[in-house]
Amino acid sequence: MSLKSITKQSELNIGVIGHVDHGKTTIVKSLTGTWTSSHSEELRRGITIKIGYADMPIYECISSNSNVTYTTKPENHGCKNKHSLKRVTSIVDCPGHESLMANMLSGAALMDAAILVISANEPVPRPQTKEHVVALNILGVKNLIIVQNKIDLVSKDEAMKNYNNIKKFLDNANLKNVPIIPVSAIHNLNTDVLLNYIQENFSTPKSNNGKSLSMYTIRSFDINDPGTPYSKLSGGVIGGSILDGKLKVGDELEILPGFLERKDGKIIHNPIYANVLSIHTQNTSLKEANSGGLIGVQTDLDPSLTKADGLVGNLCGKPGKLPDVKYELDMTHDLFDYVVGTADKVKVDKISINESLRLNVGASVTLGHVTSVTDVNVRVNLLKPVVADKDWTVAIARRVSDKWRLIGASKVT
Repeated sequence: MSLKSITKQSELNIGVIGHVDHGKTTIVKSLTGTWTSSHSEELRRGITIKIGYADMPIYECISSNSNVTYTTKPENHGCKNKHSLKRVTSIVDCPGHESLMANMLSGAALMDAAILVISANEPVPRPQTKEHVVALNILGVKNLIIVQNKIDLVSKDEAMKNYNNIKKFLDNANLKNVPIIPVSAIHNLNTDVLLNYIQENFSTPKSNNGKSLSMYTIRSFDINDPGTPYSKLSGGVIGGSILDGKLKVGDELEILPGFLERKDGKIIHNPIYANVLSIHTQNTSLKEANSGGLIGVQTDLDPSLTKADGLVGNLCGKPGKLPDVKYELDMTHDLFDYVVGTADKVKVDKISINESLRLNVGASVTLGHVTSVTDVNVRVNLLKPVVADKDWTVAIARRVSDKWRLIGASKVT
């Protein structure tokens, strides 16, 4: 069956996370057939820089002896005439490099479940492995599985030693019961076991279609070729995931904070309004999209606004229904004992007045200066405004040895 025949919208977002060079994108390719690192700089450097995504349909296959297995490619699985589509999931491929942690957190904001990739031929845990586990805890992602990748590069004894080190790391991270699946993604070894686990253990979240529309924007594009005549230009495309509500072709959208400009030395926001011209998944067009999964939305926006991810971090919804745009955030804060992501233990000092912090709020990233702080609460004046509502989770990072490192989490008050 061709993927183009799929008309079902994705029901579940699964993040693929982990330290750089541990094979996350190869895992996604093995599961979905899509190589998500397609940006020119990604291809040159061999790492994921921008958030990648791919649809993954899961088919149930029944063999001649009535055994049930799952596959993403029934035409290659020996069950061409005895299969049924169970559901469609979306894979979110997140950057693993330490300098791209803000991008990873933006992708993690969309996750219903996660695959943490740990290489069998490297020490456990690497700094970003610890950092990504903490990020999942901050964002409340409970469905997790560990993939021990690249087992083809080590001996059986080395694989077992690495496996035991992963178990020890999980025990220390209060993840004792999280399963570990040894995999060689490049050889498609055991990826069928991984797929079976996903289908049988990653539950589909309840939809929130009765609420007002809100959609995170994690990518935006200009799909026009250079030199396209003005009369033939296609409107800008935004990509992301619906958190609540429904989106239909013909709907009007408000996009916040929208277009940012500098006036009198300050950055101010201007709401953007757009009409929805079409809605797409990776493999099909939709007339209506519900919460869950990743979609691309073509609008009537000037493509100069959406090119090169120009609208990433914005929240989309029905006009007048979105939370407020904030130029300062009042938050509770819960600091960690130690900085996350460093090779050595670095104690987290208290937040201080005038300190610079990096904040991840939903899919948005901003910097700010602390204007007041107590043992429980902190107020941050933002350099770039964000949309935020009460009780939204915020990840807090500060500069440690010239790099942004996670030091705590907070809730908007």
